Amino acid sequence: MAKRPQSIEKAILSRIHGHGRGWVFTPRHFVDLGPRAAISSALKRHTDASRIRQLARGLYDYPREHSQLGTLAPDTDAVAKALTGRDAVRLQPAGAYAANLLGLSEQVPMKVVFLTDGPSRHVRIGRQEIWLRRTTPRNMAAAGRASGLVIEALRELGPHHVDQAIVDNLTRRLDAPAKRELLKDLRYAPGWIAEVMRKIAGDVEA
Repeated sequence: MAKRPQSIEKAILSRIHGHGRGWVFTPRHFVDLGPRAAISSALKRHTDASRIRQLARGLYDYPREHSQLGTLAPDTDAVAKALTGRDAVRLQPAGAYAANLLGLSEQVPMKVVFLTDGPSRHVRIGRQEIWLRRTTPRNMAAAGRASGLVIEALRELGPHHVDQAIVDNLTRRLDAPAKRELLKDLRYAPGWIAEVMRKIAGDVEA
């Protein structure tokens, strides 16, 4: 028996509350609760009632609140994960965002790029753009590991901008397990990046 619209609305809100503040989602996260039209109507009512926030077309969040700063911006990683929907795809921060995550750049980019083995997507939230770019299996081989982040950050900087200071920075930042990951994933990196990864890993054993 199909759920009534009121039941769908309550079920959606219950799931949102279950994930907690900061959760970013799309209508696809509720496809098991009822027809798409009913889900869209329920999300609109929750948005109009300020229970949730619409970030972009088909993208919402249960916003985090701060006692002094008020409603906070959504987490970039959470937005990227929501854009993948319910699909089992992987994400790898790339470009200037990867460099920022490793402390190699203090500037938070307005254009954030994630590599993915899923479909390409793009969304603009305020002044920030988030891109999911489908790439090759080789570029996703180290996704989710420290080595994947290092490869993409160094690729963004380029060989002429990676000096000893950057090597020392990453040597201090990465722990022994992360350095072992670098050595295991050397085959996925361009030659010059592999050499930098060896320097960062130092004497740690693979």
